[in-house]
Amino acid sequence: MDPTKEGDICTVDQAAPSDNEKSDDSQTLVDSEHSSSFPEGGWRAWLVVLGAWCAIFPTMGIMNLYGLLEDWLAEHQLHGYSKASISWIFSLWLFFFYLGGIQIGPIFDAHGARYLLVPGCIGMTLSMMFLSVSHAYYQFILGFSILGGLSASAVYTPSAACITHWFLKKRGLATGIATTGGGIGGIIFTNVFGILSNKIGFPWTIRILGFIFLASLMVSLLTLEARLPPSPSAGSKIDIRALKEPVFTMTSIAVIFAEIGLIVLVTYYPSYAQSHGITGALSYQLMTIMSATSIFGRVIPGLLADIWGRFNVMFGTCAICTILSFGLWFTAGTDRARILAFAALIGFWSGPAISLTPVCVAQISKTESYGKRFGTTIAMMAFALLVAIPVAGEILKGQNRGTVETEYSGLIGFCGAAYAGACLFLFLAKGASVGWRVTKVF
Repeated sequence: MDPTKEGDICTVDQAAPSDNEKSDDSQTLVDSEHSSSFPEGGWRAWLVVLGAWCAIFPTMGIMNLYGLLEDWLAEHQLHGYSKASISWIFSLWLFFFYLGGIQIGPIFDAHGARYLLVPGCIGMTLSMMFLSVSHAYYQFILGFSILGGLSASAVYTPSAACITHWFLKKRGLATGIATTGGGIGGIIFTNVFGILSNKIGFPWTIRILGFIFLASLMVSLLTLEARLPPSPSAGSKIDIRALKEPVFTMTSIAVIFAEIGLIVLVTYYPSYAQSHGITGALSYQLMTIMSATSIFGRVIPGLLADIWGRFNVMFGTCAICTILSFGLWFTAGTDRARILAFAALIGFWSGPAISLTPVCVAQISKTESYGKRFGTTIAMMAFALLVAIPVAGEILKGQNRGTVETEYSGLIGFCGAAYAGACLFLFLAKGASVGWRVTKVF
């Protein structure tokens, strides 16, 4: 088989014939993407999904700890710092996590996955060790935010890219299964932290998490592999020319807004619950509930996306997140049932913000250049999140001049607006690609 044909995924221009040329609504882009060259299964392809799962397990799973870590640091090591200041630690982690993709993506295309996985695995483990002994603000920034974020990027980006090499028609399902690692990681990590931090202390709790990370990352190191051979001749240069494509730019903006909505939820919902009467173990369990429902929210929409269209499903789930934010969270107050119900529902419907983001970018990219293009998207996400989390913190601070933060309406509005923005740009990206008919599969 000609390897040049294996990676010949169509671009938007190739994949978006006019309505007159393509009248069958069930026809999807994958039909013109040389689907016969993709394995779509088999033990080797599913081992790659396992490797991606083990890579996403720590890199995405740790994000579910942000709210709990922020509360802990505010009460202990960084007592006296405002939550807005402490949030910069996690905002910078996310910044370097996503920013690294702009260079890591091209390196993946040119040199393959293991070239990045080895330093990434070592760096993530060392970062957790540094976190366990940090006491000063700058130590958290250097050891956790910078080292941890860049190392996680070197692990996550190849995991997302490798799946696109092995799956096309089933790409949504395969990516959805792999990203359940983040949800399961969230359940395990929040419970480990919630149970052990008060029993054995913060340092050893973080070290135990670090050992769990290392075991998982070793599996990904052994199983993650690209199907197409590395192409050193393509170079490892940053690719920003993709931003000249309106559809690519609008898609990137859409998934960035969806990510902002999700990160605001993960970071601030635990503190919202605690300030509204959810205390003790139940406050930790809220993130477990959200993580548990997000597992189904990554697999089921991923499966449906392969049938109904990736952009269509992403739009629908973001629209529901907008409704839940303005409708249920905004009116929850101290109603325990509503707080728990929102955690369960938003966990499910926000799941595709993780699982379908790489799939949507892959749909408008060629496989051999996917690393560069996905890296460009998540690098843009890095700058957006660098600002978004502190802005959310300042909104919260501005509405609560006292010592107790109980007014969250501005923060909730910010979260809902982010999801609404995602809907808008997904709608525009689809319209510019295949027309404005709602029933068009895309």
